[in-house]
Formats: sequence, C-alpha cells, structure tokens
Amino acid sequence: MDNFAMGLSSEQTDKVLQFQDLTGIEDVTICRDVLTRHNWDLEGAVLDQLNIRDGHPSVFASTETHAPTVVNEPMFQHMFFSPPTGDNLLTRIFQFAYNMIAPILLFAYRRVFRIDHNRYVSDPVADVMEFIRSYDENYGNQHPVFYQGSYHQALNDAKHELRFLIVYLHSDDHQDNIDFCRQVLRDETVIHYINSHMLFWGCNVNSTEGYKVSQHLRENAYPFLAVLAMRESRMTVVGRMEGPMNSQTLLQRLQTIVADNENCLVAARNERMERSLNQTLRAQQDQAYEDSLQADREKERLRKLEKQKREEEERERRESERQEQLEREEIQRLKVELAFKVPAEPSADHPESVCVVIKLPTGKRLERRFLQSHPLEALFLFVFCHPEAPDRFEIATNFPKRVLQCENNTQDTLADVGLKKGEVLFVYDLEA
Repeated sequence: MDNFAMGLSSEQTDKVLQFQDLTGIEDVTICRDVLTRHNWDLEGAVLDQLNIRDGHPSVFASTETHAPTVVNEPMFQHMFFSPPTGDNLLTRIFQFAYNMIAPILLFAYRRVFRIDHNRYVSDPVADVMEFIRSYDENYGNQHPVFYQGSYHQALNDAKHELRFLIVYLHSDDHQDNIDFCRQVLRDETVIHYINSHMLFWGCNVNSTEGYKVSQHLRENAYPFLAVLAMRESRMTVVGRMEGPMNSQTLLQRLQTIVADNENCLVAARNERMERSLNQTLRAQQDQAYEDSLQADREKERLRKLEKQKREEEERERRESERQEQLEREEIQRLKVELAFKVPAEPSADHPESVCVVIKLPTGKRLERRFLQSHPLEALFLFVFCHPEAPDRFEIATNFPKRVLQCENNTQDTLADVGLKKGEVLFVYDLEA
C-alpha cells in the first residue's frame, strides 16, 4: 500500500493495516473509508464492522432519524421474473408480457400514485425482530445474516458503508416462498456470497414495516428480492427478482447485478475518499495558517513585551539618573552650606593644636590643624566639603585600623578618640 498515493500518514497507515487484520477486509480503500468515517477511531470502526456482520445497525444508522431517498425507476434495474411452479404455455406468455410491460406499468404507477409511508405508526425494529424469530423457528437459523434493524436503518448503513442491500419480502401464504426459505436461503454458497458482499434485510409483508416496504417496492410475485445500491449519490433499486428460483440462479442474478453496479460503489468510494482527502488537506492548510498566525502573534507579543521592557528600563534609567543628579546637586548644596560650619584653623603654637594629615582615595593629601577640643564632626565636615572627597565615606586610623564615627558626632572630641598630636588618617569611599 502506497502511503503517499492514499494520502495517509504513518499512523493512519498502521491503523488501516490493523483494521485489515481485525476485520479481514482486503480492500484498503474500504478500510480507509470506514476509518475516515469513524474519525480514525480504530476501536470504534472495528466494533461497528463486527456489529454489522452480526446484523446489528451501525452507530450511523442508529443516530440518523431520516432514511435516504430511494430511487425505484425501471430504467436502473435488472428485472428477473420466474413464473410460479407448474410452468405451461400460459405462464410463458405471462412471463414474456411481464418482461415487456412491467417496467412501463411500474414507471407509470410511480408517477401517478404517491404513497405517504410516514402515515403508518409502528415499531419497525420490533416487526423485523419478530420476523427473524419466526423465520428461525420455522426454517432454522442456517441463512444469511439478517439485518436486525428497520428498513430505514438498513438503507442508512448501506449508504454509509457503500454496500449492496438485499431486501427480502416474505409471505407465508406462498408455497414457492416456503420452498425458497427451506432450500435456497439454506445453501452455503448463497449464504457465503450474501454475507460477503451485501447487507441482508427481510420482513414479513403482513407486518406494518413489511407492508410499508412492500408498498414502496411493489412486488408482484414471491419469493421477492430487491437489490439496492448507491448510484449517482442516491440509493437506487438496481435489481428485482420475483418468482421461484434455485440457488444457482439466485447467485447468477446477484453476480450480474453486482458486476453491473460495483463500479458505481467504487466511484462513490473514490469520490468520498477524495472529498475526505481534500477536507484533510484544507484542515491541514487551515491549521498551518492558524499556526503561522499564532507564531506571528506570539512574535508580535514578544516584540511588544521586549519593547515595553526596554521602555521600562529606559524610564528606570532616566529616573535613576535624575535621582542621582538630584542627589549630587543636594550634596553640592550641602558642601557649600556646611563649609561655613567648619571651625577656623588654630595657629600652630596653640597649646591644643593637633596637625592632622588626611589621605583621600584619589591620593591627594590634606593637611589641617584642629583643636583637641573640636568635635569629630569638624573633621568630617572638613573632608566632606573638599571638592575631591567622595560623597559617602568613612575616616579611619592606619594602624591599628580604627573607624572614627565622625558624621553628626558633636559629643566626642579629637582628644576623646586619642587624636592629641600629629595623626595620619585615611578616607575610604563607601561607594567604590
């Protein structure tokens, strides 16, 4: 199986192969069609197929309330008529007349009389199940698998599955019908062929459901079988078989009908696959477009966030610079203002005079005399007001290192901290 030709991903290809394994359906086109209709739910698709094989309606048939329109026009039909048993010249004449005139009369009847099938109120499924129970009781359970749902459900499943549907209308009042059930429908070759190729729906014409279908299909003799299939997007009666027949004749007729209409189902299946592929491609393109839009939106969002971040950082930087500028201006103002609070330098011969050498971080040496009685704040103000002094600093002795608490200290004097003669002090920049 060519993944590319089928338009399948690796995961979908694996599911098709598993579906083939589990159901025994060899045609990969059918497998893909079933999985596509089940949104690639492998378990649901397999379960549905097994249910249909057992004669149970699929999820599609069970949920749809309306049956597809059925085209019942002679021009689309293979019409087979077998005269009742006891053949003679009269029946041969009747058969010839039927084959020539029946299509015309049926077409005219369908145009003139239009029966409203919805006016009948019944339990269709109950009618069908009662027919199956009665059939098994009278003729045994060796027969093709009967579809255990209403006629409408059978039509929906045949449409969704793109399979042939055989409608069998039963009447216990006809000996030919009884012989058909006891012999032909028990034939293993017939059972295998029908179960392999078709859905098989039956009902008694004496029930409400059977009568409604009888009114629609207008059978003229028993046993009666109609074959329906999808043709030009509509469920169409493509074959009618009326009158007694043996198993070989039935098989030949069914094979003729299938051979002449199988191409319609294949075309419908291919059309459905192409439509599904186009939908998948459109969905992928839409998703790719949406992903691209989402990527563009994400890029735009990140771009805006980055722009906002830069703008915020720029605002913070400008605000920081503004604050620093204000602080510098404030410090310069304080330096001018506080310079007047620095005490006058005493004379060298003053008995309390102390010569202090101060080394700034820039390497500049400041030399100044203070009185031993001057507060430590005087030392701080002298350094603070110097143009080359840092804005935030501490003053310490050299050895042993001892930080002098000078700022705003008007209590301790130079003598209190041991500065009574020549001293060398160091200024350390606290912002360095």
